Amino acid sequence: MTLKLGVIGSSEGNGHPYSWSAIFNGYDSVEMEKCGYPVIPRYLEQQQWPASQIKEARVTAIWTQDIALSRHIAKAAKIEHVVTCYTDMIGQVDAVLLARDDAYNHLQYAEPFLRQGIPIYIDKPIALSINDLDRLYALEQYSGQIFTCSALRYSKQLALTTADKQSLGAIKQITAFTPKSWSKYAIHIIEPVLNMLSEGDEPVEMTAPATNRHDSSGSLKVCWSSGIQTNFFALGDVQTSISIRVFGTSGWKDFTFTDSFSAFKAALQAFIQGISDKKVMSDRAFNTTVVQLLERGCQ
Repeated sequence: MTLKLGVIGSSEGNGHPYSWSAIFNGYDSVEMEKCGYPVIPRYLEQQQWPASQIKEARVTAIWTQDIALSRHIAKAAKIEHVVTCYTDMIGQVDAVLLARDDAYNHLQYAEPFLRQGIPIYIDKPIALSINDLDRLYALEQYSGQIFTCSALRYSKQLALTTADKQSLGAIKQITAFTPKSWSKYAIHIIEPVLNMLSEGDEPVEMTAPATNRHDSSGSLKVCWSSGIQTNFFALGDVQTSISIRVFGTSGWKDFTFTDSFSAFKAALQAFIQGISDKKVMSDRAFNTTVVQLLERGCQ
């Protein structure tokens, strides 16, 4: 059975309602050129359609704060229904993609669906404080109902291979950089770095320098129970790629992120797999560590 998905919301600078929907539905190339995010049609046109679509689900409904925007996303990503109130999707969809990256709005939009037991993918960052994260999880009707991540958690470009581990030796330090704001973009480097650490490794000391963040930049140094030190930098207006440098006892290596489509698709597939297999695909403990680091860096 093909799952029916609803897409909810739009936030400034975030093209996920277009790109995520296209990964399930395919897209209209003419309309997608008008989406306002030039990178999206460029990486979509590099794929093979319809082979690149996720076949197990389809986006069948969309709501954003702007009906004209909703209609355009529907045209660009072949979505059948535009609804005038997001709660109208209840009873019409099997799961929801909350495609907003402004964390302070997540509870408002997620609550009706959580209370109804509907699986929901909440765009990153799910929350910027442990208090807000706990408020969302308190609404879960069953473990695994909430799925959240930075898609870069699934990026093969930012993952250590067996060969990497052998050539680097024991990891001693990891330094990671992202452009744009700490609150929205630091998660893109935090999650891949956490994947590089051993399971059970815990932060024992966190230091966030007091700086003048007029451009929303930020940084955080974390010492882990393993002895590894990590350094996270969100560079605000500085133009840079998302990159991670790993230092080991035998060498170092740079990892750079360029493939948005593959990461988005892998994350969306994990969400769908969790629904189909009734399996927790987004671990609360992992998400709690992520938010803990985000919150400390925001202080």
